[in-house]
Amino acid sequence: MTSDIDLPVVIVGTGMAGYTVARELRKLDAKVPIVLISEDNGCSYSKPALSNALAMKKHPKDLANFDAAAMSAQLNASIVVHRKVERILPDAHEVIVNGAPLRYGKLVLALGAEARRVPLAGDGADEVLSVNSLDDYARFRERLQQVHSVAILGAGLIGCEFANDLALADFQVTLIDPAGTPLSRLLPERAGATFASALNRHGIRLHLRRNVTSVERSSDGFRLLFADGEALSADLVVSAIGLVPRTALASAAGLAIENGIRTDAWCRTSEPDIYALGDCAAFEGKVQPYVLPIMHAARALARTLSGDPARVDFPVMPITVKAPASPTVIVPPAEAGAWLYDGSLDGLRAVCESSVDGRTTGFALLGPATQGKAELLKAMTRVQ
Repeated sequence: MTSDIDLPVVIVGTGMAGYTVARELRKLDAKVPIVLISEDNGCSYSKPALSNALAMKKHPKDLANFDAAAMSAQLNASIVVHRKVERILPDAHEVIVNGAPLRYGKLVLALGAEARRVPLAGDGADEVLSVNSLDDYARFRERLQQVHSVAILGAGLIGCEFANDLALADFQVTLIDPAGTPLSRLLPERAGATFASALNRHGIRLHLRRNVTSVERSSDGFRLLFADGEALSADLVVSAIGLVPRTALASAAGLAIENGIRTDAWCRTSEPDIYALGDCAAFEGKVQPYVLPIMHAARALARTLSGDPARVDFPVMPITVKAPASPTVIVPPAEAGAWLYDGSLDGLRAVCESSVDGRTTGFALLGPATQGKAELLKAMTRVQ
């Protein structure tokens, strides 16, 4: 009979968050059993690399770093692929995987997020693509072989990166967003306008303050209808309007949900011995969806899982926008303040200063101004 001390750490999800936790835990503990469960084939790849793979001249098969067998050997872990966790039974310390129970000592939820879907009318709505996995990306690249023009719904980080990548590959790109500037959740308005001008100069057509209500099939592609009655045509339509944390499994098990699966500063959920991180988790109520927060959380969680409880303390973490039209680095301000600007046609330096004591609380650097990143990060780190 298996004792509790021999029960494995079970990690649900083999994306960046899941594999990084497993890798960091194995560094600290060579013996603890680790089981990773994946609904797909379990290959290891970098999701952020999907949005600039065209410019890097990489095909989908080139983006997979290691298959599940290689990852299993590297981590000395069991990796169960093409299997779905159907239920979590916290009191029994069990997950039900394709109908079979699997006991855990500690459970880590690294479930990721689903692509958000905009409600659209029209007989072409179901053919709007989202790219949220390597399999999605492979389908996207296959469709690109037969098209010349692409309309992207959403001018956030992923939408802008895909738009830039497609434009560099000589596709006609239209970028559509209801906000007045691209990257509206990350950049102050003036910086967003500078970024928009750079995209325009690189041939990307922007339709801002516009909402698409319907996507209809046409003889040569799709016809997109705006709320104001105007229309445009495109050979392919891609939705990039954000992600929704996968919380259904956790919610059904009674775990607290707040924006995502709610965790404390130790990645602990509301149930004992269950942890969460990455795109599915809301760290103290706030989703931290970018690479650097995931890496920091994974390292701290690995220590906790190995018996050395470690609080996740996030440093100043810049967000890099992979858009050669206007290389951009952003640290969104954590508090209200005044934006100060210094820039030209090619770039912009925007710094947010606290209205209380003048501290730098965030910044946005575009184009050549990105060379000042290290100095600003150093200044912000000193006052943390």
